Amino acid sequence: MAKTKIIRTSTVATSLNTFCRGLLRQLQQEEGMEVVAVASPGKEMADMEQREGIRTIGVEMERRMSPLKDLRSLWRLYRVFRRERPAMVHSITPKAGLLSMMAAWMARVPVRLHTFTGLVFPTATGLQRRILMMTDRLTCACATHIVPEGEGVKNDLINNGITRKPLQVLGHGNVRGIDLTHYDPTLADVESEAKKIRQSDRLTFVFVGRLVGDKGINELIEAFSRLHEERPFVRLLLVGRFEPTLDPLRPETEQTINNHPAIEAVGSQSDVRPWLAASDILVFPSYREGFPNVVIEAGAMGLPSIVTDINGSREIIREGENGTIIPSRNADALHDAMLRLTDSTDLRHQLASNARSLIASRYEQGYVRRSLIDYYRSILPN
Repeated sequence: MAKTKIIRTSTVATSLNTFCRGLLRQLQQEEGMEVVAVASPGKEMADMEQREGIRTIGVEMERRMSPLKDLRSLWRLYRVFRRERPAMVHSITPKAGLLSMMAAWMARVPVRLHTFTGLVFPTATGLQRRILMMTDRLTCACATHIVPEGEGVKNDLINNGITRKPLQVLGHGNVRGIDLTHYDPTLADVESEAKKIRQSDRLTFVFVGRLVGDKGINELIEAFSRLHEERPFVRLLLVGRFEPTLDPLRPETEQTINNHPAIEAVGSQSDVRPWLAASDILVFPSYREGFPNVVIEAGAMGLPSIVTDINGSREIIREGENGTIIPSRNADALHDAMLRLTDSTDLRHQLASNARSLIASRYEQGYVRRSLIDYYRSILPN
């Protein structure tokens, strides 16, 4: 009996490596499916093929809008889907979603599934917003099934009239889940590295992510600078890279980061666990997210979080249980929340004591993967 063939697509292989690491192998070796991954070619594709034990097909796709290149990509995807004849194409990331769903519709693939991990149009304006909404509508029109990563993304799709098709949030949301045996603050190697970073006489806030305006870094630096004047024993770790061409910070923000004695920008880190383990509080003042994995990771490492009232973050954090939620783009509210957790040791410890158990009950990786696999079984042809 032939195996059910599914094709997973993303614009670049990094996304499949991030969201599907281990899952693709599980689908092929344990669930009896034939899995093919399609993304832009490169070393990461070869690494994924070897690690997951699946076939990969390289199709160049641009992340930004590029009409001529996008048409070429659409045609190549169509030819791949016609040749492979899968039972399902499942796309993730915006450009791969648009092109894969269109190509799969043209190729008459029976099941065409797209996962929205986040939406860009809610924070866009003018013509850009209209174009983004149009492309999301086209993606949904060509798909047979649509999975928003969380309830916030689902509501945005409904409230903005992107689609009238049924929308299915799997489990409690999130597409990756978290390996709690890996994100464990008691692991010896994590604790050993954390000791090198930790400063016992400082209360340490940590941010993990791209150091860009869209992540609320301008407000974070403003709020922390005020806090440090009031409470000189606080410290801020910034774990992530700058992106000066895509979303630059204000010049005064960069200057403060470079010169402030209590702010340390440590760049991107291949393993963020020691940085989380060496910290006391995650602060994540992003403007928009789908379902931010860093908030889940920080909770698994036992950190309370200060997050903005946006999609995903408001679903992971429960006010007064494992963190606190503030308005986005509001440096005053951010400062006040940071000051409150700085001054209240009891509150900080109470939030921290609930952090890991709340994450374990909702986002453990096995549960998240089983929710997806069960959904596959329910929509794939027998």
